[in-house]
Amino acid sequence: MSGAPWVRLLERVGAQGEGFLAYLGGLGYLVLDTVRQTVAGVVSRPRIKIDETVYQMVRLGVRAIPIIALVQLFVGMTLAFTLAPVLDDYGQLNQLATVIAKAVWPQLGPLIAAVVLTGFAGAAIAAEIGTMIVGEEVAALRTSAIDPIRFLVVPRVIACVLMTVALAVLANFLGTAGGGFIAASILGIDPWEYYYTALDSLVLKDVVTGLVKAGIFGLIIVTVSCHEGLSVRGGAGGVGQATTSSVVRAIFLIITANCIFTALFYFVW
Repeated sequence: MSGAPWVRLLERVGAQGEGFLAYLGGLGYLVLDTVRQTVAGVVSRPRIKIDETVYQMVRLGVRAIPIIALVQLFVGMTLAFTLAPVLDDYGQLNQLATVIAKAVWPQLGPLIAAVVLTGFAGAAIAAEIGTMIVGEEVAALRTSAIDPIRFLVVPRVIACVLMTVALAVLANFLGTAGGGFIAASILGIDPWEYYYTALDSLVLKDVVTGLVKAGIFGLIIVTVSCHEGLSVRGGAGGVGQATTSSVVRAIFLIITANCIFTALFYFVW
């Protein structure tokens, strides 16, 4: 009898693990179906709507530029304030640009851009598709022999992946610039020295690592959001639940993927 609570705990953990693996399987099937519909939309009719894809790029990415720019500027400034005393204690304050560039380009730039974009775009995608499910618009598409994956998911996947990469590049520059502003205005570091030190410290691995991870993060955001939206049940309450779940699960998977890919690049490259 003393082991009964542990048995129940193990059963609960096992059920949660099984549910998580099933969820990952659903995401995998959605990615495979999206890839198949993307290829089909290029070589056969109905074609992928370019105007819809561009609209989604503007809606999901361009409108997120101000918030991501402000967040990344403040992150760079915070890094400068945090690292300067430590580097100064070791007489290496002139290497502040190196540390900030190495932190921002492969890590903080893509990660923070993706997390902000999750709240900005991921929730909107889940709510929009979920509302279509509740309003039976998706059912109407299927009745008209229109695949909702090709019509709804593919344009959003293309737009979100491309814009996450573009926003990560912007975040990298602004994060480095935010640190440079503090270095030049408060710490007394020559701005040109900061610029050249940051440029010299970056190697191809840093840039490629950040861009690859940004693309993966964008795919996670849009896949989770579309999956949650397509899984809505129960009316308006289901839409709200899907919106919340899309943000929480996407951020968890983004951070997990960041750890995995950082370790992979560390050991392989």
